[in-house]
Amino acid sequence: MKLATLSSLCVALHAHATAILHAHKTCSFNWHTTQSLLAFGDSYTYIQGIHGHQNYSFIHDNLNLAFTPAQLFTNRIVQDFTGTAEGGPNWVEYLTHCGVEDGLHDPQNCDIQLWDFAYAGADVVEEAGMTPLHHNHTVTFARQVEQFVQYGNPALESIQLSKEDALVAVWIGINDINDLVGTQGRNASFAPLYAKVQDDVFKNVERVYELGYRNFLFMNLPSLDRGPGTPNVNTLLVEGFNRIHAEHADAFQREHFDATVLQFDVMTEVLRDWLGKQ
Repeated sequence: MKLATLSSLCVALHAHATAILHAHKTCSFNWHTTQSLLAFGDSYTYIQGIHGHQNYSFIHDNLNLAFTPAQLFTNRIVQDFTGTAEGGPNWVEYLTHCGVEDGLHDPQNCDIQLWDFAYAGADVVEEAGMTPLHHNHTVTFARQVEQFVQYGNPALESIQLSKEDALVAVWIGINDINDLVGTQGRNASFAPLYAKVQDDVFKNVERVYELGYRNFLFMNLPSLDRGPGTPNVNTLLVEGFNRIHAEHADAFQREHFDATVLQFDVMTEVLRDWLGKQ
């Protein structure tokens, strides 16, 4: 994805946060009272940390998943770095204004704390013949949640992070949709495969919900067929993936009346507008 595209997304999210984070129910969520953002996903969302795997993560990797509270709280966001998918600060940094300027940044010193467990190159789960690991150090979305459940959440609880004022952001699927074309072939029946991907996503989101978090933001996939990096992913595949994703997010909302479920349509809200101006 081009830098200008993701920059447009970040600007839109921050400038119009309350308006465009559309919830499928009446809710009291207000971005401007949010105190922390907890992020999970892939290269679109990961940020670099001094304790992270270079070019891949904020903290550790699949070969060393565990960390102590001290390791988390001495970690710093690195912002003299150009290895992200965006070539610099990404959307979660722009949205929170945490780690945007050059240098090292302590998430606890940001007005909106940013705790990012995303890992570049992540699929939702590792499955041989379907979505294999890109590298042996890759942390899948399921493993990111496991890392958070085992190590991240206990550490954040130790500093009394308010779960009521936290937003959990999930943007995952770019690698899954591309890898499934590669492993299954372009003529495969993808709807059941995408349904399984989303089953796995929301099974893991449920684990975060069970920890007491109640505010969730889900991002769908952009127009991947417009970029050179995913030549085998066409518009119909993206639309099908996004439809199944939305169905699962809606179902999660119906099953959790005390949760706020926000869905951001990346393609409709930002990318088509931006591409239409080029």
